[in-house]
Amino acid sequence: MKKIILIGLFLSTIMSLQAQEWLTDFEEAKNIASQNNRNIVLVFQGSDWCAPCIKLEKEILNSDEFVSYSKAHFVMLKADFPRKKKNKLDKEQQEKNSKLAEIYNTKGFFPLVVVLNNEGKVLGKSGYKNIKPTAYINLLASF
Repeated sequence: MKKIILIGLFLSTIMSLQAQEWLTDFEEAKNIASQNNRNIVLVFQGSDWCAPCIKLEKEILNSDEFVSYSKAHFVMLKADFPRKKKNKLDKEQQEKNSKLAEIYNTKGFFPLVVVLNNEGKVLGKSGYKNIKPTAYINLLASF
């Protein structure tokens, strides 16, 4: 039994080291970006209904290469708009995401990846692209 618990703890530690560190509060993201002189990558997604959003996350954002690069160079901010009842966000988070969409995603594109400076100024935008993580990193870094 002890071995099973130790293995579980070890695996959860490894997974947490690899997991993408997503923020959901814009002000917190701006503060961290300012402190670390980094840009913010704001991702608008429909995590449970938008096929290109799911592909972007699976193929690019969750890749080891992107996770590693983003930890060292970006502050990652997610504005999710799930539709399924089981994934529903609390009212406060829904309002935060809607306010971000009013400013940065006025046309309602999903997915939309917006690169911002640490003050919230738009540097560039993209969506899902069927490219390798390296090419996507280069695209975001070029903004």
